[in-house]
Amino acid sequence: MFKTAITEMFGIKYPVICGAMMWLCKPKLCAAISNAGGMGNITAANYENEQDFREAIAETRRLTDKPFMVNITLLPSIRITSEHHMMYIRVCAEEKVAGIEFSGTPVDKAAGMEAIEILKKAGVKLFHKVGSVRHAVHAEKVGYDGVYAAGIEEGGHPLNDDVTTMLLTPCIAEAVNIPVVTVGGIADGRSLAAAMVLGAQGVMMGSRFVATKECEVHDNIKRELIRRQEYETTIFCKSIGLQGRALKSKVIEDVIAIEEQGGGLEALIPLISGQRIKQAWEQGDVDYAPLMVGQSIGLIKDIPSCQELLERMAREAEIHLEKAVAKVGAK
Repeated sequence: MFKTAITEMFGIKYPVICGAMMWLCKPKLCAAISNAGGMGNITAANYENEQDFREAIAETRRLTDKPFMVNITLLPSIRITSEHHMMYIRVCAEEKVAGIEFSGTPVDKAAGMEAIEILKKAGVKLFHKVGSVRHAVHAEKVGYDGVYAAGIEEGGHPLNDDVTTMLLTPCIAEAVNIPVVTVGGIADGRSLAAAMVLGAQGVMMGSRFVATKECEVHDNIKRELIRRQEYETTIFCKSIGLQGRALKSKVIEDVIAIEEQGGGLEALIPLISGQRIKQAWEQGDVDYAPLMVGQSIGLIKDIPSCQELLERMAREAEIHLEKAVAKVGAK
């Protein structure tokens, strides 16, 4: 039943893409998602040198012969520099990866139009994660192949326009002629079906893939995502222009308290650093560092394999779309 611009573009079974997740989107999870019929993700910033980045791509290709995405986040970082960004772009072109998910600054502004030209010449499909119609229009204008419409519900760093997925998807779908992928609040077949009805050609999930058997994260984290509800995430770091959404926790309370007292980035870094987040994922301590998950945790009830998850989502989406058509027909 799933024949969309996304499945056709990449030759995949399901229009479900894994979003970037720092420290988690590595070859094992990436390949499992792609082998299951979706699009896995390698998050470039996991790798600080070219050799390790190339090896991650090579390892993923040893585990799957299916296409996968690479994320390149173009945001200010203490650890990842503009030189890293250019290296990631060059390697992706040389390795001819299937697609890149850019987030943060548009690549034409961060690396120049020549970067887009190099990638397109290599056959790499380019997507930009956006939170507004104006940014989607820009992406289409400069040559991106598609956009991710990321609502305020998403984990990570939603745009501070604070527009929900329910509104953002149709608004962007009406404004551009390139495929739109819905991001934020997606975790099951019902939300997949809803995105299709809103005008999306696919969906992107992050939080839901954390609670899968193949995700290399401490079991305490997976169990915590099952336990928590949709209202148990919150926005933080809005005061410093780096808005994020994470699981409510003791460390998030401390971060927000510092912000309310006027503390800036220097005061916040010890609590929100990437290395601290890495330790939290590995050690299973939800109160140690911000865990960037979205409101979709309210839909997480179990820990399936990626194969089980995508097959179930497809069945559920078909059932709910058929029910919707039947209701309309009954009238």
